[in-house]
Amino acid sequence: MTFQTYSLFVLSIIMIYFGHVENRLNLLQLQDDIDKLKADFNSSHSDVGDGRPIFTERLSNWTERNEKRIILSQIVSMYLKILENTDKSKAHVRNISEELYTLKESLSDGSKKMEYLKDLTKLQVNDLKIQRKAVNELFSVLQKLGDTTSSYKRKRSQFQRQCKC
Repeated sequence: MTFQTYSLFVLSIIMIYFGHVENRLNLLQLQDDIDKLKADFNSSHSDVGDGRPIFTERLSNWTERNEKRIILSQIVSMYLKILENTDKSKAHVRNISEELYTLKESLSDGSKKMEYLKDLTKLQVNDLKIQRKAVNELFSVLQKLGDTTSSYKRKRSQFQRQCKC
């Protein structure tokens, strides 16, 4: 499968997952637009098939709905960046961009969560003040983590009791 086929696949998942596909005709029109975009990008070039997929492989690691919203919001943003420098006078580019902007709006909470994660990575953990604050919050963080893991274990044990595997 080529990058463009994966792109259509990912976009289809995003649209279906968040209910932006009113009917199949919309998706078929989008597929036609993506085929035109493939031609614009000369996506039949031999280097497209080299290596692993860019987005679809990463999606398989995200299972929970909220997790998927985070990664999908970032994927949609990446597609919008790709389309920033394309010829917007072409109808197919405008159609795809409009659909992606609509999807991005519906995923705004995922974008906010991603920004929060990025901010966490920027914390200066060598800063003594940050260390003091973090140590001060450690018990609360561990409590929340305990609540999260115990509810996961509870769900898992309930499933095992129900499942006659």
